[in-house]
Amino acid sequence: MFHFTERRIEAHVCICFIAYKMYKELERLIAVNKIGMSVDKVLEAAKTITAIMVKMLENGTFFTKTLFLTEKHLAVKPLFDLSDSEF
Repeated sequence: MFHFTERRIEAHVCICFIAYKMYKELERLIAVNKIGMSVDKVLEAAKTITAIMVKMLENGTFFTKTLFLTEKHLAVKPLFDLSDSEF
C-alpha cells in the first residue's frame, strides 16, 4: 500500500498496530483457554458460527441464541462472551 501524506501514513500504521494487537490478544486467549488451534483455524471456525435473534412482540425484548453445531464450534466456544440474553 502506498500513502503519500503524513496523515494517511499515520493512519495506516495505526490500523496495522491495532490489527497486530488484536491478533496477539486472540493468540493469548487461545492459549489461556487451551483450545489447541491456530489463530487462523479459530477465525475459520468462527466465520461459520450462526446466531439467531428473536424479538418478542409483546414487549420488544430481544433474545439471542448462538449455535455451536460442530466440534470446531464447541472448541472455540470459550472465546465467546455469551450474555444473559442467551436462551
